Amino acid sequence: MQESTQSKQSARRRGPVRITVPSRSDRFLAKFTEVIGGPLGRHSAPGQVNPGLFTVERVLIIMTVIGSLLMLLAKNPCRVNGWGGSNPYDYFCYTDWVPLFGARGFADNPFAPFAAGADFEYPVLMSAVASVVSALVPQVETGRSLIFFDMNLLLVSVLWLITVLCTMKMCGRRPWDAAFVAIAPGIILTGSINWDMWAVALLAGGMLAFARGHSIGAGVLIGLGTAMKIYPFFILGAILVLALRTGRWSVFYKTAGFAAGTWALVNLPYALAFPSSFAYFFSFSSERGAGLSSFWHVWNIGAKYELVPFLAPETISRLGIGLFFLCCVGVAVLALAAPERPRLASLAFLIIASFVMVNKVYSPQFIVWLIPLFALALPRWKEFTAWMLVEVAHFYGLWAYLGSFGDDKDIHKTFPELGYVLLVFAHMIMLGFLMYRVVRTVLDPLQDPVRIVGQDDPQAGGFAGADDKFTLSALRGNAPRKEQVG
Repeated sequence: MQESTQSKQSARRRGPVRITVPSRSDRFLAKFTEVIGGPLGRHSAPGQVNPGLFTVERVLIIMTVIGSLLMLLAKNPCRVNGWGGSNPYDYFCYTDWVPLFGARGFADNPFAPFAAGADFEYPVLMSAVASVVSALVPQVETGRSLIFFDMNLLLVSVLWLITVLCTMKMCGRRPWDAAFVAIAPGIILTGSINWDMWAVALLAGGMLAFARGHSIGAGVLIGLGTAMKIYPFFILGAILVLALRTGRWSVFYKTAGFAAGTWALVNLPYALAFPSSFAYFFSFSSERGAGLSSFWHVWNIGAKYELVPFLAPETISRLGIGLFFLCCVGVAVLALAAPERPRLASLAFLIIASFVMVNKVYSPQFIVWLIPLFALALPRWKEFTAWMLVEVAHFYGLWAYLGSFGDDKDIHKTFPELGYVLLVFAHMIMLGFLMYRVVRTVLDPLQDPVRIVGQDDPQAGGFAGADDKFTLSALRGNAPRKEQVG
């Protein structure tokens, strides 16, 4: 350990450390660099030599701006022709924003979700965002829903950029891993369906604050993210397990305490003022049926053909919660049995991916939750490319399938239900494979692309350098291992 400390001090005297370049470290990506002269030469020193105008940060910003323009282009057929009729399915440009603007009363009252007796099926902070944006829509004769869409898309682009920069700053010696987020086809296609990017950006900011040792700031941002969407809350499970393994409970108490407090401060005023409206989100989530592209939806398709028994919404809710609990237990056992302290991003990816897999709803935009976590947990271009290809196929197949239900559709031109079912299984199997690959990196750190470049855990925050205090190997009579920092 003394030798490691001396080497770190020596590195600080030498100046900036080298950063990892994808064309060197990723064999799959290196194959595609031949057209520009091949991988970066081994004698170059990225991170130590001034790159001039095109720093990593600036290149990532350019990539994200291009991604945002592509996101706009993907929705442009509906922007031009409208979202009426079957256009969202025929042109693959569906969004929730436009129909919600009229159907939930935003066109008449921007703060409709906060009116007495309102029934808005989204969490409080997401309702507030929708209300503020709708209040900024000018009172013009026509095209107000299009303006509402464009304003939300602009905000999502900013949030996307924030997520990319936060990811880059969390990657340590691998800042280029944020490129997974900057050019992700999954975000290009689904980022403008709903307001999920708000929760994604808040969680990314919370993880960055945590990585820098600011547990209170991390808790506040995680709490705000949870007030937007439930999934940022689940990262506290990863922090809890790491606290159990290291004995650094204060890190968990601060982060979880401020997350819970922030969530309560956002939700309690609304809950006290409009209790029935506040409860509607929870009752709606409990009573709704199986969502499209979920395992449960495919199950009930099978029930339609009497292959399996039909599952009612309350049954699916109970099964989903039970399976998710078992998955969380499995992640906890994995974390405590691993030979080295697992990385925070690896555990967070496994927990949130488990929730997506077993939840009754698997909306297409849920992929934006996972892409930043993938970039931190398993930054490999081969797996990412395969994943995105499957998700793109699923995206287009989903809308083609929904478009088949129109009354004016030619039966010979409809998308087959079996094809849709196969695409749902494909994107779930692909996500399961990614989870398996992350588990492998937890059990064998030599397979972890982040650790093999000499890093421990860039997102560890208050757990950085911690020795093990409790592991399953200790229960079997083996002494806890000391953390080996590369």
